[in-house]
This record gives sequence, structure tokens and C-alpha cells, in this order.
Amino acid sequence: MINTTSSTKLTSESSAPAPTTIPALCLSALTKYGKADAINQKQGDEWLHMRGDEFTHRVRRVALGLAALGIRSGDRVALISENRAEWTLADLAILSLGAINVPIYTTQAPDQVRFILQDSGARALFVSGRRVYRHAKPGIEAASEIENIIFFDVDAAHGVERATTLEAVERAGEKEEERSPTAFDELAARVQADDTATIIYTSGTTGEPKGVVLTHNNFVSNVLAISASLPISSADIALSVLPLSHIFERTVFYVFCWNGVSVYYAASFDQVGEHLKEVRPTIMTAVPRLFEKVYHRIVKQGTSVEGWKRRLFSWALETGKRYAELRDLGKPVPLALRAQQKIADRLVFSKWREGVGGRLRYFVSGGAPLSPALSYAFLAAGIPILQGYGMTETCIVSANRPENNRVGSVGAAFPGIEVKTAADGEILVRGPNIMRSYYGEAEATADVFTSEGWFQTGDVGRMDEEGRLYITDRKKELFKLSNGKYVAPQLVESLIKQSSLVNQVVVIGAGRKAPAALIVPDWDALAGVMAGAKESLPDARALASRDPKAIKFVQREVAALTAPLADYERVRRVALLPEELSIDGGELTPTLKVRRRVVDEKYQRLIEELYGGVAAETEREV
Repeated sequence: MINTTSSTKLTSESSAPAPTTIPALCLSALTKYGKADAINQKQGDEWLHMRGDEFTHRVRRVALGLAALGIRSGDRVALISENRAEWTLADLAILSLGAINVPIYTTQAPDQVRFILQDSGARALFVSGRRVYRHAKPGIEAASEIENIIFFDVDAAHGVERATTLEAVERAGEKEEERSPTAFDELAARVQADDTATIIYTSGTTGEPKGVVLTHNNFVSNVLAISASLPISSADIALSVLPLSHIFERTVFYVFCWNGVSVYYAASFDQVGEHLKEVRPTIMTAVPRLFEKVYHRIVKQGTSVEGWKRRLFSWALETGKRYAELRDLGKPVPLALRAQQKIADRLVFSKWREGVGGRLRYFVSGGAPLSPALSYAFLAAGIPILQGYGMTETCIVSANRPENNRVGSVGAAFPGIEVKTAADGEILVRGPNIMRSYYGEAEATADVFTSEGWFQTGDVGRMDEEGRLYITDRKKELFKLSNGKYVAPQLVESLIKQSSLVNQVVVIGAGRKAPAALIVPDWDALAGVMAGAKESLPDARALASRDPKAIKFVQREVAALTAPLADYERVRRVALLPEELSIDGGELTPTLKVRRRVVDEKYQRLIEELYGGVAAETEREV
């Protein structure tokens, strides 16, 4: 059942129009629902719960405290912090003044921190604590325009030039509120729907980051459209783990806030397993990388046992996938398969549901393609994953709905958003969700819009007869083989990621005869498979990555997974990488997208070896 529009949810009693700015949207909802656990985070072994009205009062005081520091409408205020209640507190306070939030990832390199602070002209900076400050310190110190560094953690401010604390800012705001009880309302009333709310700097996979300028209306229109399309209510509980500095999670928070959802923050991916069991969420957003890790962990556990238990797990998994695929495609499910699915659910899949808290209604996934096999496995377990699509420049464009979820698709566009494909397959988007511009870059802004106002996403895809969108790849990432054929690497990678032996994969091959793959294996899984075949894996990763038998095991698996592709797309050569691709290593962006140019440069010698015949003997044996 789909909820009525979000404006009706909150305003049906008063018939008042929906708010037009982010602070009005969030603060009115926090007050309206008045939940005792509106905003929650863990401190030590205890969860701290904040009431909606209490949180609203804190936002008011922090906003007035910022005003006392001299922050005015249009000023840029940067924010670098892990996910925590203070992130949202600072965000709403900044926006309430008509100032502009400039979020920075905690994993951003110091030179990028410096670039963002200087390019945006930020006057103040919120920082969570010592660890984040130590990492970003060289970039912060180089940005002399920063007048105040406001720490969430009191002890982190000690000895730092220009430092103050969130606590001190809030106290100053409390005094301002006592002096003038209407001061906050007067400031917030001046903020308009078309005012700039944020400048979010893109990940920079192909060059320097660009600042995406988004207005209050970009977000508010998106929140209302999503709320009218997905079943979300004040009875829901959400676990928030994706960085709030990312457009996806930030928009999702506003959606949750507007609908009265209780939000529990996880500061890192490492805490997700523990928090799922404690919070027992009903809704959660994530990226494919998280689902892949969870899936491979489950498969590893299920296949690590011996005898009938191992056979039962493998049977249940394959049964579930067949059942889920038929259901997804709307095909008849044989009676025998239905009976087998019930047995598999009772003996195996029920444990999956318990592992994610036991009451999860659905996941929402964004950021990259999700392999069909993984989607079918979760669907079989009664945990649907709704894939969605969006960009920093577009907010959230589309998503599957629980009652209309098609694996492989990113769903239909939300109300008010237009989507079409150009002659070359590029996806074009138009609507109130589209950014105003790239900050200070008029030429770059003009380059991404057509004369009719369509935003050119750079993604390639197609739409089915029911209006569902399918993403096939990034336009710039398509590469041409020496025979003139084009390969979409993300499609091939999504197939290879189905293997429990594969941790990370990058498909290469521009200008070559055939594609190949650089793979970071799941070393434990690979060692287990090799031991089962009475082969041993060297202990040292550097040696293991060069081991011909290890390469052969992975290569055979990859060849089997890519067999359904056209002959020119199949991967028959692989190289194993000893260490994970990482943000710190420069191969991944803060949003975990692969910087393919960096990978090509870093592993140039290995790639030349791969195509120079070193792996040719193994290839002939596959």
C-alpha cells in the first residue's frame, strides 16, 4: 500500500501548504511527531535518544550562535564529520540562517579539503573530533579564510587556533534567544525556496571536484515526490550508515524526518552488523558494496560447514534464486518449487532475516549496479532491495517500489521528474530536482544542459515499456576494443562480483583485443576452495597474487560468470591484486567509485604483463 502524499501526512489537519525550505520541512515534522527517539546515536554501550522537540530547540540555539559569530545569509559554512546527530544539527542550523552548507567527506585527502574550503570561500568549519581534524589538518591550515573552527567534541578544540566548540556556540545562541525570543523565527522566515542550500563537491573521478549548487527547492521537491511514492511512515525505524555528506543519504534523512521516521546513526560500516541487531530497522539505505560484503559473508558461513548442512545451504540458495527470478519476471512458479522455497525459507532464509534485525521491510540501494544473483538471493530471503538512481546534480531521480520491484532496473522516475534517453543512449533528466549550476563554472554548467533544459547525466541506459529505467554504464567509462566493439565495464563487473571468491574487480581493455580483469580476491574464500581441491595458497599476499594455481581458480570462475555475454565481452584473463583498492590509496573516490585512470596508471606494468602473454597459458586452459 502506498502512502498518500507527504504534504497530506503532515498538514491534513490544518490544510496548510507543505513547507518550502529544508529547515521548515524538518523542524515542523520533528515538532509535529514529537517522537522520543527522533534522532539517536550510540555513545559507548548506550544509545542516546533525542526527542524531536528537544532537537528542534538545539537547532534554533546553534543557528543563533552562528549568527552571533557573524554568519549571515549566503555565507558558506563547511562541515567535516562522521555520521552523528551533530552533523544534522549543524546542517539544519546553517540552513536556517540562509547560509550554505559545504559538506566534506572525512576520507577526503587534505589537498582536496584545502581545495573545497578555498574554492567555496567557507567562513567557518564544523569538525567532529581529533581523528578527523588530524587527517584534514594540512588542508584546513592552508585555508586562511576560515574564521572559526567549531568542534563537536569539546576536548578536540584544545590548542587549535581559531577553535571553538559546538557547546559554546549553542550557549551563545541560548543567550541570544533569551534576549530576543523571536530572533530565530525572523531569520528562518527570510530563507526562500530558491535560495542556495548547499554546495556539494563531486568525487572527481576524472579531474578536480566541481561544486554542485543545490537549492532548498531541489531538496524539498524531491522529498515530497519520494514520500508520495514509497511506503514510509512514523512507525518506521531507519539505520543510517552512508555518509551524510553524500547526496543520497542526506536527501534520505530529510525524507525520514518529514515522515516521522526514527533515525539511528552508525558512524562506520564496521558497526553495521552490531547495530542491525540492536536497532532492528524497518528501512535502510545502502550501497552495493555493503550488500556484497553481507552476501559473501553469509555464503562463506553457509559453505564453511561440512556434510549435509553445507549441501542444504547450497540447495536453499539455488532454490531461492530460481523462485525469486520467476516471481520477479512475473512467470508461473511450479508447485514443487513453491514447496521447496517454503522449506528453504524455514531452514535457511529465516536466519538471514534475523541477521538484519528480523523486521526489515526493504533496503534501498544506490550508487552502483547491483548484481542480479545477489538481488535474487535477498529477495528469496524476504528482504527486497529496491534499487534507485540519482546523482549529486539530480538528487534522487527514480527507484523501484515494493509493489513494483524489477531486479536490474532502477525503477520509474518520481512524480514531477522527466527522464528520457538520447539517440546515443545517454540518460537525460529534467525537473525541479536538478541543480542550479556548478559553483563558479558557467561554461561547465552550460555544457551539461541541452537547449531544452535537459540535464545530460553521462550515464547510458534504456527504458522499458512500463517506464522503468535501466542503467548500463557510464558514457565515459565505455571502452573500445581493438576490433571496434564497445564494452560496458560496470555490466561485466556486476556479473563477476557474484563470485564469493571476488572482493573487488576492475574490468580493463581499452584498445586491446579482449577485456581482462584486475581482481582483489576474498583471500579466505580462495584459500578454502583451493584447500578443498588439495591445493595450497602461499601465506604472503604478494606471492599468492602471483600464484598460477590461484589465478587459475579465479579465472575459471570469472570465465563461467561472463559466459552469457557476447564473445567479445567475456573475460578470460585476470590478474590478482594483493591489496584492496582504497580511498587512501587513491583508487576509490569518497563515494567508493573506482578511479579507473588511477588504477590504469598504478597497475600499468601488471596490465602490460597480463596482455603480454604471462597469463596466456592459463587462458588456454580455461
